[in-house]
Amino acid sequence: MPLTTWLSQLLVAFIIEFDNEFEQRMPHSTTIGSRHGPWLVSMAGWYFMNLVGEQGVTAGELQQLALGVTLPLAGMQRWGYVVVAPDPADKRPKPPARDWLIRPTRKGSVARELWRPLFGEIEERWQSRFGKETIPRLRGSLTTVVDQFDAVLPDSLPVLGYGLFAQVLERPGRPATGSATEMSLPALLSKVLLTITLAFEREWPISLPVSLNGIRIMNEAGIPLRDLPRLSGVSKEAVGFMLTFLRNQGYVEMAVDAAVARGKLVRLTPKGLSAQVANRNRLATIEGQFRSRFGEGNVDSLQECLLDILERRDGDQPVLAQGLIPPPNCWRARKPYVTQTLAILNDPVAALPHYPMVLHRGGYPDGS
Repeated sequence: MPLTTWLSQLLVAFIIEFDNEFEQRMPHSTTIGSRHGPWLVSMAGWYFMNLVGEQGVTAGELQQLALGVTLPLAGMQRWGYVVVAPDPADKRPKPPARDWLIRPTRKGSVARELWRPLFGEIEERWQSRFGKETIPRLRGSLTTVVDQFDAVLPDSLPVLGYGLFAQVLERPGRPATGSATEMSLPALLSKVLLTITLAFEREWPISLPVSLNGIRIMNEAGIPLRDLPRLSGVSKEAVGFMLTFLRNQGYVEMAVDAAVARGKLVRLTPKGLSAQVANRNRLATIEGQFRSRFGEGNVDSLQECLLDILERRDGDQPVLAQGLIPPPNCWRARKPYVTQTLAILNDPVAALPHYPMVLHRGGYPDGS
């Protein structure tokens, strides 16, 4: 497996446990029953609300703070976390939209305060689960790499648009002394993953999420469309996003599955087959450059820490799965999502996506 897969699966696992806990604490609304608060969103919602702050920011300031990352502003407004309106102190008759003020609603402020301590709480759980030395060792390996960055990157993966490319502004500059040690574990994982992603996608026609979650699992014979969510680890909606792009660009085609009534197959075209090989070779090259740039020993240490956590078992059960058991009333414990949840609990490494798919639908790492 490439380094990006190990980083991704650990990041997704942390976010799922984080999200499950937030769901229990925050009054919220979903499509499957609850109607007691703002629309439920993932950890990406915390990143957005933390940038907005308690006093609010202008739309222009928010984009600067976000380092070019696409933010779900329209969604967070529609879902009840923020209000967007002209600044009352601005006396111009028609101030431009970039000068409008984005402020948290009361419920948005509640969500922000509930999110804040969860990073430390989940990390403490991981220390109890994997050993008090394991997580500090992982954190130290990540920090050693991040401290060498010559660009400031956001603390979260961006919300992906058409093509599912990472649109991030790499602001030149070194992290402040000690800043990496103060970052949350998912922020460190995201920054390392983003560094490799941006290098892979630079002047490349296929994004890393599409490569690892889509083209990687396909072939020229055809994969049943209904199987793609299970094989990729991402939701049906996320699969739809990938297929729209891949079909429009000529990488895949649809065919009839004669063995299943109204069944469809997705198969790679000759262009898609060539892209599959090219993507794999490019990622190997980019990760090789990453190792040379940040030190073979440093990257080896990071890989060992990641694998130790991903492959740790307690008898027959993967230890990572212990934190991914959803509460009975959680949306991940209910249809249609419970099938994928059970697959993750049985074998997280086999079932978790190979790259997070953070979409505008709520920022969940599997596109749910």
